[in-house]
Amino acid sequence: MHHLRRALAGATHHHHRLTLSATLTTATTKFTVSPPIKPWPKTLTPTRLISLLNRTQNLDLALQIFHHAAHFHPNFSHTFPTYLFLVSRLARARLFSQVETLMTQLKNDPMVQCSEIVFVVLIRNYGLAGRYGDALRWFGKVSEFGVKRTGRLLNCLLNALVQCRRKGDMKGARKGAKWAFGEILDRGWKPDVMTYTVLMDGYCRSGRFVDAVRVMDEMEENRVRPNEITYGVMIEAYCKEKRHGEALSLLGDMIERRYVPSSVLCCKVIDVLCEAGKVEDAYALWRRLLRKNVTPDNAISSTLIHWLCKEGKVSEAKKLFDEFDRSSIPSVLTYNTLITGLCDRGQLCEAGRLWDEMVEKRCFPNAFTYNMLIKGFCKADKPEEGVRVLKEMIQKRCPPNESTYSILIEGFCDSGSLEQIMELLILAVSNGVRVDANSWRLILSKAIGNVETGAMLDDRTLEDSVT
Repeated sequence: MHHLRRALAGATHHHHRLTLSATLTTATTKFTVSPPIKPWPKTLTPTRLISLLNRTQNLDLALQIFHHAAHFHPNFSHTFPTYLFLVSRLARARLFSQVETLMTQLKNDPMVQCSEIVFVVLIRNYGLAGRYGDALRWFGKVSEFGVKRTGRLLNCLLNALVQCRRKGDMKGARKGAKWAFGEILDRGWKPDVMTYTVLMDGYCRSGRFVDAVRVMDEMEENRVRPNEITYGVMIEAYCKEKRHGEALSLLGDMIERRYVPSSVLCCKVIDVLCEAGKVEDAYALWRRLLRKNVTPDNAISSTLIHWLCKEGKVSEAKKLFDEFDRSSIPSVLTYNTLITGLCDRGQLCEAGRLWDEMVEKRCFPNAFTYNMLIKGFCKADKPEEGVRVLKEMIQKRCPPNESTYSILIEGFCDSGSLEQIMELLILAVSNGVRVDANSWRLILSKAIGNVETGAMLDDRTLEDSVT
């Protein structure tokens, strides 16, 4: 009897459990979750989901799409690329609380094999946001995701830490950088060129130039050869510190090792040399580039021409231009630089000859070119020739600007021709160009000495022209 009651009770309990399960199954079948976007794709792959997330500007909506795909789309599972894509977008947007939640989900997802690239993304973005403690924390959590720390990850952490600029964080970040570098050595890894370059770049960016030089010295002691990026980082730092000798020496070393310096880098070295009065050294650098088959481009040549002209070495500038013209095609910038130098020195015939050569080679003058030639004529007390250039400028459909008229007005004010000034004012108004306040001061001061001509400056002209 006792056994019978137990059997009946068990049967009743089993029947109740079956009934409850059936009820829940029926309820679940009737219950549907609306997708966050419509129409929701019938077929969903990880690649298609990434494309969908990429098109979604609203990141809250992107998170809803991500979670809906995982929980409610039949037979869909997230992959590492889907996690990586959304983590990257959230991290760039500084939505770090959502990033932390998503990383926990990634850690607990048994179907996904994690990779170090997601930690590179996290460390870099936490570093950019100035959250150096979080960058270190995530470096420490790498092994929890079954990922092995590599030199690449340590380089990324170093880069984040050494760029710390906030005073309150600098001490901790510096300690962290030293720890990371020590970690490389303790693991038996040899710091490579990238490790050293990352350190130097970070130190230079944070204004710690002495530390950057020390690291480069250590690099040479450890027989690690710098690459073009290393050279670029240190040469730029030397230029910023106005240490032209070291910048030139390092650039020479770079060229000897057959690395091709960028145009921007060469221009910076030329600038810092010329600012220190070392124009001859800059010229020697230009020639050295030619000898080493590193043809200086328009930017480098224009920079040097500008400095040669500024130092009064116009003949050297012209010689350099002719030499450059034989191997390359000068740009408008290069022509403009030399024309400006020639006009400033009163060599208008030579400037005109260069102008004609420029047009023959179908390198058409722009407003700056015209303005420089007009300025040269005005400086030589020939503003009428400047007006002729202005008329040609209009004829060639190169619109004069405010500077064009200001140069001419100043030229005519010096020569005492108010009638010509009036013609210029009318021409400026007809072309929709306003005359600047400084020009008006010159005109009015000139007109005060000639009341009869000054009366010509009627209210209409003033109203249309003054700024």
